[in-house]
Amino acid sequence: MGNPKAYITVPRQEAGYRPIHDRIADFGEVEQTLNSRDRMLQASRCMECGVPFCHWACPLGNKQPEWQDALYKGEWEYAYRLLNQTNDFPEFTGRICPALCEKSCVLKLSIDSPVTIRENEGAIAETAFREGYVKPQTYARNGKKVAVIGAGPAGLALANQLNQRGYEVTVFDKNEAPGGLLRYGIPNFKLNKAIVDRRLAVMTAEGIKFENSKEIDLNKLPEGFDAYGICTGTPTARDLNIPGRELNGIHLALEMLSQQNRILAGRQFAKDELVNAKGKNVLVIGGGDTGSDCIGTSHRQGALSVTQIEIMPQPPEGHNPATPWPQWPIVMKTTSSHEEGCTRRWCLNSNKFIGKNGKVTGVEVEEVEWLPNPEGGRPTMKPTGKVEVIKAELVLLAMGFLKPQHPEYAPNVFLAGDAASGASLVVRAIASGRQTAIKIDEYLKSK
Repeated sequence: MGNPKAYITVPRQEAGYRPIHDRIADFGEVEQTLNSRDRMLQASRCMECGVPFCHWACPLGNKQPEWQDALYKGEWEYAYRLLNQTNDFPEFTGRICPALCEKSCVLKLSIDSPVTIRENEGAIAETAFREGYVKPQTYARNGKKVAVIGAGPAGLALANQLNQRGYEVTVFDKNEAPGGLLRYGIPNFKLNKAIVDRRLAVMTAEGIKFENSKEIDLNKLPEGFDAYGICTGTPTARDLNIPGRELNGIHLALEMLSQQNRILAGRQFAKDELVNAKGKNVLVIGGGDTGSDCIGTSHRQGALSVTQIEIMPQPPEGHNPATPWPQWPIVMKTTSSHEEGCTRRWCLNSNKFIGKNGKVTGVEVEEVEWLPNPEGGRPTMKPTGKVEVIKAELVLLAMGFLKPQHPEYAPNVFLAGDAASGASLVVRAIASGRQTAIKIDEYLKSK
């Protein structure tokens, strides 16, 4: 611990976002960066606690105190080596992770000012690429082949770990380019796709093969492999089958998000295929991160107004006694997209879509109450009869994803990421990919 009093003398400093009027004019990343000196000062705030709850909370088991200390001392390469021991892709999580580690930081508990762990992680990763610490490595081959189905965060982590263990890895993906959720689900203003391509170039140079635009039948896996990793995510979004669902202008969230990312990559769509918010009143149904991404994308496309509704009650501000430290706090979250302008409402259930000439014009919603369940568990929803219509020419459904059902697989087939657990965080998908690589390695060695 280089500076035992830094947490007292150095206040938490976040890099912050680009000005709203500037960032909504493009799809560039919204988050800014600190200079190296300020970043090292932020790392000095880590107290290297006897029991590091940040390490406990991280799905990857990152050794935050160790690499924070290295960063504070200016040992950037050593910090990256420590970070890369547990995290294959810190340049991704350093941008898009909700930072479970920070919510369990002792400084979060004591002064509500945790170490800027996520930002520090991203800074270390960027320095590593800029300074050339990240170089393709050569690994001795063991003569066995593994197929990974799905090139999202879990599939990429699984492939990376197996490749390092000497397996010949081929990654199959249904899309035209690898990345999965990273490429087609997360907007560029949160994760520039050049960052994804940069890592993929390293993985390719290290011997991993990518087969794109390959739709694999999970009941008939490709032949010639000793084991398989199924990392197909959660492809089925939760729909809202209420009257009027057939109207034009109602779309699943990923229809907009994936299309916009493809447009930014140079793909063209016919006018009648476009999911575009320009000049429209937009209603986003669903209060999670995907809904937030729809809000930010709508602003950049030129929406007239954006409203977001959620069926559940509004979370408390700041602190929630139901989720005490070091648990992940269920509290009110305001994202950079919300800051750009959005009417947010809670406890609203959607009754029906309203339209004219085959196009959606609004949604009838009803206020609901949530009452304690006398049998315990999930509260009971009670309609109040208070009905209104929210005007909207574009409705985006961002209500999560259904957990996939899988056939019974052979013993040499393993599930990883959201395909195994249902929709979750990118950091958990990476962790699952790493854990599944260990299982596959153990299985093949036992054979």
